[in-house]
Amino acid sequence: MNLLQALAVLAAGFTAGGINAIVGSGSLLTYPVLLAVGYAPVTANVSNTVGLVSGSISAAWGYRRELEGQRERILHGGTGSVLGAITGGVLLLTLPEGVFEAVVPILILLACALMVARPKPKLSHGSLSHHRKLALLAVGFAVGVYGGYFGAAQGVILLAALRFLIADRLQRLNGLKNLMAGITNGVAAILFVIVAHVAWEAAALLAVSSTVGAQIGARYGRRVPDEALRWIVVTVGVIVAIVLFVK
Repeated sequence: MNLLQALAVLAAGFTAGGINAIVGSGSLLTYPVLLAVGYAPVTANVSNTVGLVSGSISAAWGYRRELEGQRERILHGGTGSVLGAITGGVLLLTLPEGVFEAVVPILILLACALMVARPKPKLSHGSLSHHRKLALLAVGFAVGVYGGYFGAAQGVILLAALRFLIADRLQRLNGLKNLMAGITNGVAAILFVIVAHVAWEAAALLAVSSTVGAQIGARYGRRVPDEALRWIVVTVGVIVAIVLFVK
């Protein structure tokens, strides 16, 4: 990797870290850049996941105030994310490339529809019912599988699902989304480090730049009003779906 390529990876990681903290879909910047500098698709995907883990952790830390009082949600959603990430990572390493490509844009558009259609809920910080606990576990698993496998716009899909399931402010759910996405990426990264080939030079550049980008994204993203955040998520999701359809 020459200096110009390294700078491109750094810039993509910084931008992706900020985008992931606020919305999600930062991988649509970093993954193509890794392909452009010469990495094979699976190596690029694996290295991208490993490199963005620290950015995910940074984003979750930036939203730590919004995570207060969400221990129960973190337990159930995080457990699902762990199991899903392992499943998704195994699928990435065993299935042919591009198995889910046709389905991904549809999933993203469905998530956008959920963000638009569901009315503003009556806010509640109380304990989840038994059925909602199981549903949160299932959501964590399903999105974890997707995140472990590919993860483009993972945050958009996860935030829409959480908003549909839990009555709370969108910014608090965004903090939960960041933590669950961080768990997914972290678990998948551990799996990839053990059994897959990681391009450590690229992963290190992404790790440093995404960590900084996520802190800046969290700092300013937390100030965005819920309604504005909702439409930002919808707009980004639609753009991502169009890009994937065109590809």
